[in-house]
Amino acid sequence: MKKRVIALIVSASAMFLHADEGERLFKAYCWGCHHQTAEAFGPSFRTIASKRDRSEIIAQIVNPKGMYKILGYSRNSMPAFDDLKPNELEALADYIMKFKDAK
Repeated sequence: MKKRVIALIVSASAMFLHADEGERLFKAYCWGCHHQTAEAFGPSFRTIASKRDRSEIIAQIVNPKGMYKILGYSRNSMPAFDDLKPNELEALADYIMKFKDAK
């Protein structure tokens, strides 16, 4: 029982660190064009999360030039962030998905 409690605490701590990493990446890479719930130069995270799944979000971050038409956009002004590591992309996608409208 004690090992199970410790495992849950470690897992919860990792989840919070993951969420903090997603927010940090948002502030470093996305905030100039995107906001969490309001439309800015680019769509809000609420809009993105309501229309896309995690894999589409990651694909758009890494290869916007190749994805914008597939995702229904008429033009692309987003730069590629292909220098982000897989765990950073996952953290950022998770952070964006937090803003999905509950139905």
